[in-house]
Amino acid sequence: MKIVYNSKLNLRFSPKKILLLVLFFSAAACDSFVDVDFPKSQLSNTAVFEEYTTASAAMADIYAKMRDSGILTGTQFGLSVQLGCYTDELDWYDTSSDASFAFYTNTVLPSNSNISSFWNTSYNQIYACNAILEGLKSSDFDEMHKKQLQGEALFVRGLLHFYLLQLFGGIPYLQTTQYMQNSRVSRIPKNEAYERIITDLKTAAQMLPPSYLTSDRVRPNSFAALALLARIYLYKGEWENSEAMASAVLQQKSLYHLKTEIDQVFIKNSNETIWQFIPSLTGKNTDEASVFIFSSGAPPLAALNESLVSSFEKQDLRKTHWIAEVSNETGIWHHAFKYKESQSSGTSKEYSIVLRLAEQYLIRAEARARLGNLIGALEDLNTIRSRAGLSSLQAESRELIIEAIIIERRKELFTEYGHRFFDLKRTGAINTVLQSKTGWNDTDILLPLPESELNLNPNLLPQNPGY
Repeated sequence: MKIVYNSKLNLRFSPKKILLLVLFFSAAACDSFVDVDFPKSQLSNTAVFEEYTTASAAMADIYAKMRDSGILTGTQFGLSVQLGCYTDELDWYDTSSDASFAFYTNTVLPSNSNISSFWNTSYNQIYACNAILEGLKSSDFDEMHKKQLQGEALFVRGLLHFYLLQLFGGIPYLQTTQYMQNSRVSRIPKNEAYERIITDLKTAAQMLPPSYLTSDRVRPNSFAALALLARIYLYKGEWENSEAMASAVLQQKSLYHLKTEIDQVFIKNSNETIWQFIPSLTGKNTDEASVFIFSSGAPPLAALNESLVSSFEKQDLRKTHWIAEVSNETGIWHHAFKYKESQSSGTSKEYSIVLRLAEQYLIRAEARARLGNLIGALEDLNTIRSRAGLSSLQAESRELIIEAIIIERRKELFTEYGHRFFDLKRTGAINTVLQSKTGWNDTDILLPLPESELNLNPNLLPQNPGY
């Protein structure tokens, strides 16, 4: 287990503290989410929470694990690549023996290793959040720092359950580290899971400070929780709540504003960033750039689907700045070029952005349109279009404006954590759009539960339809 030293957190540990952290994280690293109790022969995690510095490092380690593995990793095994292949964003060029090939051909089975990774790493990270929440109950440091860490743990717990809910449907909602309880857990209905997610995020928003702990925005603030709530309310169809949460974020002009230069959106100090992951090493940049960028054809891994590339208007700056073309005598391919630093540099120039401001404009635009506020909806939509160098759209019917917003989301948010898949699902367009895709079935709107987990815990049954 490697403890990453981050100078920006100003954490310096004695050998004893390092040992406590190693034991804590080693105990939390389990193969299955039901195997989550500390062995009695190991040190109790209580010692980690004697001081804020070690407790804060425990929380920082969760972010490092989210960056490196699981659903939000920028590697080829995260949602950006897997769901890009699953829908109509990416074409797969690597070997057919790779587990990712099944996503591209829509032949995912319960035994797929990437499915197991989504499930197990997410629940292990959720377990670590629960361990922090339980450990903080016995901590003696000041209440302000305690609330901040509690808010962070609740934010991450809600976020991870949210993604699991979108992928698998009804899921277990884990709020404890108790082995026996977790080993027998059952799935809960979608609406109940949503309510627990919302409760966690509302509480997180109250506990987290409005300001960032560090200037690089790698620890969430209260507005990160509100930004995620805006998305969740949009998915649930609670338009007024969605508009209110997005507005609360967009009103923070001193913290957030759109970059006028489109090439500046994905740099590490962008004022559009609401929350992001710091690279693992000084000078390292994003895994996303390493995965998406290629310099010669045929692509070594994946390339943008041509239907996506051709959907951009010729004058759209996102096409000329966020997409790059590679060609040779045998063909022409395109890759995502939002992140441009695929190699290490003297200092890190780009971080992996998880939440950013442009999405909040599009969330509020859609919520306003569905509430009948077409003028306000167009204002938000045209803010994003204007930055992309496009002309403003004029007042149309409610349905046409909503359609235009969904189209804009496809162009603005492509290859970012599965937005396309989730948008097609929630709007009911997924089967129509993907019916011509090889292997697509109506039941593919949900992924299968991992076979290994069903064998361990029959209470998770039944398996999702179609598997």
